[in-house]
Amino acid sequence: MRHGKKFNKLSRTHSHRRQMLANMASSLIMHKRINTTLAKAKALRLYVEPLLTKSKEDTTHSRRVVFSYLQDKHAITELFRVVAPKIADRPGGYVRILKTGTRLGDNADMAMIELVDFNESMLKEKKAAKKATTRRAGGRKKAEETSPKAEATATVEEVVEETVVEETPVVEEVVEETVVEETPVVEEVVEETVVEETPVVEPPVETPVEETPKTEEKTEE
Repeated sequence: MRHGKKFNKLSRTHSHRRQMLANMASSLIMHKRINTTLAKAKALRLYVEPLLTKSKEDTTHSRRVVFSYLQDKHAITELFRVVAPKIADRPGGYVRILKTGTRLGDNADMAMIELVDFNESMLKEKKAAKKATTRRAGGRKKAEETSPKAEATATVEEVVEETVVEETPVVEEVVEETVVEETPVVEEVVEETVVEETPVVEPPVETPVEETPKTEEKTEE
């Protein structure tokens, strides 16, 4: 009974199905894309993606685990040397399935399964699509005006203007104050020196007037 078994048996026994998926996985790793039926492609995706995740760690244990599934040393070398560096930054979804129509004999759904990072044509189309833009010039100007970069530049310009306006009057005031303070100090010093010198000259003039009476008294005696 197949209670709870949700995978597709593909009308094959366990050993046959496992060997078929191992051969298909080795072919996918070596050639990067293969054509098969849609049912086999979906089964192969579930089989090969865990092996690709395991190949991101290039250790002896990882190589032995992957080899136990594939049983192909050339596929192991290609997986760890070429494929693993390409998918190092991808967190899953290594495989893409593209439907290609139906088969002529039995009308079975056909598909192409490939590794995502090795389709150069689709990668170029994605790069070109990113460069193309449909925005108008007015919309760009508005976006630039409302962008955080424009706001940052406006604030920087305002700060620069404020600093310039504040610095210039400070210099002028300092120069004016120094000039006004120095001139009165010199004048006061000159006036004080002149006033102090004049009384110093008067005492020697009074001394002979006091001596004259003393001489007279001596003569009378």
